[in-house]
Amino acid sequence: MFEKILIANRGEIACRVIKTARRMGIKTVAVYSEADANARHVRLADEAVLIGPAAAKESYLVIDRIIAAAKQTGAQAIHPGYGFLSENEDFCHACEREGIVFIGPPVSAIRAMGSKSEAKKLMEAARVPLTPGYHGDNQEPAYLHEQADKIGYPVLIKAAAGGGGKGMRLVEKSDDFIAALASCKREAASSFGDEHVLVEKYITRPRHIEIQVFGDTHGNCVYLFERDCSVQRRHQKVLEEAPAPGMTPERRAAMGNAAVEAAKAVGYVGAGTVEFIANQDGSFYFMEMNTRLQVEHPVTEMITGLDLVEWQLRVASGESLPLVQEQLQIRGHALEARIYAEDPAKGFLPSTGKLLHLAPPAENMHVRVDTGVEEGDEISPFYDPMIAKLIVWDENRDQALARMLQALADYRVVGVANNIEFLSRLTNCPAFSSADLDTGLIEREKAYLFPEGEVPPAEVWFVAALGELLREAAWAEEEAERGNDPGSPWHARDGWRLNATASRELIFRFGEMQKSVTVAYRGDRYTLSVDGRSTVARGRMYERHRMRVEFDGTRMDSTVIVAGEKRHIFLDGRTWQLSNVDPLHHAGEGGGAEGGLLAPMPGKVIALLAEAGTTVEKGAPLLILEAMKMEHTITAPAAGLLKAYRFAVGDQVSDGAELVEFEPAKK
Repeated sequence: MFEKILIANRGEIACRVIKTARRMGIKTVAVYSEADANARHVRLADEAVLIGPAAAKESYLVIDRIIAAAKQTGAQAIHPGYGFLSENEDFCHACEREGIVFIGPPVSAIRAMGSKSEAKKLMEAARVPLTPGYHGDNQEPAYLHEQADKIGYPVLIKAAAGGGGKGMRLVEKSDDFIAALASCKREAASSFGDEHVLVEKYITRPRHIEIQVFGDTHGNCVYLFERDCSVQRRHQKVLEEAPAPGMTPERRAAMGNAAVEAAKAVGYVGAGTVEFIANQDGSFYFMEMNTRLQVEHPVTEMITGLDLVEWQLRVASGESLPLVQEQLQIRGHALEARIYAEDPAKGFLPSTGKLLHLAPPAENMHVRVDTGVEEGDEISPFYDPMIAKLIVWDENRDQALARMLQALADYRVVGVANNIEFLSRLTNCPAFSSADLDTGLIEREKAYLFPEGEVPPAEVWFVAALGELLREAAWAEEEAERGNDPGSPWHARDGWRLNATASRELIFRFGEMQKSVTVAYRGDRYTLSVDGRSTVARGRMYERHRMRVEFDGTRMDSTVIVAGEKRHIFLDGRTWQLSNVDPLHHAGEGGGAEGGLLAPMPGKVIALLAEAGTTVEKGAPLLILEAMKMEHTITAPAAGLLKAYRFAVGDQVSDGAELVEFEPAKK
């Protein structure tokens, strides 16, 4: 077994590998960019080596620097994690050349499966069912357009070297093909350095089912059952589970055996995943093979009781697989939710910033949290904005769903927009809870998942007001203890007035909505009123930011995180963000730019789509901003005149920068 390994990755997967290595007594070396100097994976590793600037192409993707770091520290092997160089045959070959073990498959397997088009040719020769499509080398736009027309719409354009939903576009009709192809090729070139694409028939209501395979250097290969990854947005997985709902033993065996044969065909070694598109009738087609550990591997670990990273290390060191197929069993059901710094209400736009408050649910045999960040860390614009993976397990799917809902309700994140509440709605969505699954679930359940016009109930305004009152009282008590006369009545915050009942107003804002909560003091209680509803309230602060409140005799727990004027209120499994309004300093409504013409995050301008000086309609695409490896189209907020662009193609822009000078048409 290895004595020391280097992890050529960052974030939660680097931390995940360190955890297993430490348990096995293996020392670890982290590599990091300048942006990750204080990252959690750097703090956890035994050693750490700086490999370059923040941009991945200047650090995590520079093969020579990672090899040099391994040689410098005496690491015997390199674990690539997933993403970055994990499926890069040049990196694998460089490790081999320098006598460093690559914890993954051989170069030949990566080469065979690294190209989606080449992999499909290989599977076609092996008589594995394939989705109808064009997987050839002719990349002329007109020819690809012609092939798409022959296949019939809708079609899916996919980067041949792609993965993770990047470089992929769904095209509904012929007129949209050329623009979608150009966008797909740009994203593919940016993410993978290869703009080669393939075109496939888009299967209506498909399920995405993948098989975990494992091979060793002694010719053994097994499958560790399946994962259902059908719930996706922008072709990126959101919720994953194992086993797949509705999977029969016969179908599981057929898919598992097909996956093993695919792995054996390329002499596969280590952990890999064979992905299939499955029809609702049970038929399935080979989609691709990922020659690495998958993001969603924890659900397989939870239902098998195995540590797949340990298996990787043992196989890479020359050992045989720990178990044979007949010894592998499924127990219970597991779900994984990807916690991201993103805003679902704004098209899942990634969010950056400092994690001012981060409190995951407690881990136990039912709940696991894999994360690469801690409270106080930054979500930067340079990398994937994942905060954590939340994994739950229980004896059956219904119980696992209940575990997930409770764990999401217990998750607290403040400082960046996040998708926790969206994940709660998704888990609770009737279509998902009843296992009516396909890759279009999020889109077809949009009304349920993205409710419009929601306003905080009265209890939220009451909690906000009570939180202010309790903090005031606590602050006054601290001031009194520091003073010369701690017993002075002037320190009290009980609203006492001579021959009168004291009252005041606390003002809060939710979006454009502003409300006043009237407070009347009643000794150790308060009467709170908003919108004609009143309650007798009291409460106390305990632990950090947590409150136990009582409204008209009914008790409940809440968490209120204060960040400037913002009040992040966690109550009854929901999160609400209110602003505390100081009437003495309230400046009224701000002007500012509108309509999305400010950069929503740091990024690079990669295309200008309209002519400066021309009139455009509302919703017309104006420019494309590339940020966090994804393209974001900025559109006209109204009909009007596009007077000028503030930036040229290739320019880097900061968060909030004015991108376009725009003049709305006069009504």
